[in-house]
Amino acid sequence: MAEDAKAKGNAAFAAGRFDEAVRHFSEAIDLAPANHVLYSNRSAAYASLQRYDAALADARKTVELKPDWAKGYGRLGAAHLGLSDAEQAVAAYEKGLELDPANQALKAGLADARTAASRSRGPPPQGASPFGKIFQGPELWAKLTADPTTRSYLQQPDFVKMIQDIQKNPNNINMYLSDPRMMQVIGVLLNVKMRAPTDEMASESPESEQAKPQPEPAKKAPEPEPEPEPMEVAEEETGAKRRKAEALKEKELGNAAYKKKDFETAIQHYTLAMELDDGDISYLTNRAAVYLEMGKYQECIKDCDKAVERGRELHSDFKMIARALTRKGTALVKLAKCSKDYEPAIETFQKALTEHRNPDTLKKLNDAERAKKELEQQEYFDPKIADEEREKGNELFKQQKYPEAVQHYTEALKRNPKDPKVYSNRAACYTKLGALPEGLKDAEKCIDLDPSFSKGYTRKGAVQFFMKEYDKALETYQEGLKHDPNNQELMDGVRSCIEQINKTNRGDISPEELKERQAKAMQDPEIQNILTDPVMRQVLIDFQENPKAAQEHLKNPQVMHKIQKLVSAGIVQMR
Repeated sequence: MAEDAKAKGNAAFAAGRFDEAVRHFSEAIDLAPANHVLYSNRSAAYASLQRYDAALADARKTVELKPDWAKGYGRLGAAHLGLSDAEQAVAAYEKGLELDPANQALKAGLADARTAASRSRGPPPQGASPFGKIFQGPELWAKLTADPTTRSYLQQPDFVKMIQDIQKNPNNINMYLSDPRMMQVIGVLLNVKMRAPTDEMASESPESEQAKPQPEPAKKAPEPEPEPEPMEVAEEETGAKRRKAEALKEKELGNAAYKKKDFETAIQHYTLAMELDDGDISYLTNRAAVYLEMGKYQECIKDCDKAVERGRELHSDFKMIARALTRKGTALVKLAKCSKDYEPAIETFQKALTEHRNPDTLKKLNDAERAKKELEQQEYFDPKIADEEREKGNELFKQQKYPEAVQHYTEALKRNPKDPKVYSNRAACYTKLGALPEGLKDAEKCIDLDPSFSKGYTRKGAVQFFMKEYDKALETYQEGLKHDPNNQELMDGVRSCIEQINKTNRGDISPEELKERQAKAMQDPEIQNILTDPVMRQVLIDFQENPKAAQEHLKNPQVMHKIQKLVSAGIVQMR
């Protein structure tokens, strides 16, 4: 049940309904209070609502539950930044990058936080060490690990503590400059080769053993030959770069084959690229795209699942993971044969949107939801049961049990949404219940389904009459008479409308009723257009000041129609 609430929260978040997302995530947290992802998601929703205090509380809970999850520190940094605490935001992002140095979202957040922090701080104090800045940033540990000399220092607790102390306060570097290891670290970080201060470090090098057979000890000291260990590391790095370059070439060849619709060749190239470099999930997502084009939907889904799993391990960009999920959702839609089959596709699209909000993915989600609804209607379609429900509704209508009748008519429409008679009958029920807007909507749907069905016009005209929109009711009854000229109910409706309009012209209605009718008429766009038409304004002035010109205006059919419209609406009175 927690997963269902989470899925609803994700969907609401993706649609921009952040209050609703908070509500669903809260329900999920009640059911699974130890799930760190739920607190993370709710923190993001709170931040979107600019409720940064609540976002901070949830972010702290996230890292408390899962301290080794980098994304939690991203939430923490965003909340601190929203509260204008840039220093804490920087610390949070840096902690996240220690866990996931390649995370682009954390890098972007750290850059924003540092910019904000620089604005809030004054100029650096005098006497600050110029080396302090090089100890800041997530690349510090990566550089120290890559260098063979400093890599061994990382096994020494006092060395790690020394580096952490300098990170906290860069000015403390002056305390450690006498340490030979510090000079080596500065050289690595500045990419400068530093000479060791004593011969002891040189004697520990593997080269000292190779130098022993030489009889002249004076020649040992100046030999600056490179150590074998860095050469091995360089060779490994070179090999990795070479394989990556080859993998990218295979990817380009696969892309070219894909554009030519040579799908089998494209698959071969993408597969080879994966074998050369398993640190890039784009090869998997590209191969999944080929399988999708070939109609091999199960293979596509398998590749997408692998891409998501591998992407999580590599902490790949959220956009890449979202792309894999979107592609999987597309394949699931292609496999759907009934409304239930759309549910996993919809869930997959919702997950993709939580990773990255993409308009194309949102459109695919909306299309899948619409297709599911249409299939549900088709699967529920049964004209025989619809007729039975309509008859039950008719019996209840005769017994004046209108709410119960509405229920049966509604069920009949679910079973057969194309029956105009049911819409007509339900419109009559709504009219009896005083639910005039609902009755009008059903009557219009009835006419839309069967324009020749006279009952639709009598239902619509009756609703409009009760709403005191006599001019509109008159038009509805007259339109119905075009299809059924001898319909007594329609003719009675016309007479009733004309009588009410004439009462208005004679002034036989109360000022309150006249005011109410005019207020409703003024909301009609057609009436508004007539009154704002400069020509019609002049016509109305002539009716008051120049009767002769007014008579000429009445010879114009269009002007006459508009005048009649104003008279019917109670805006103008002709005596």
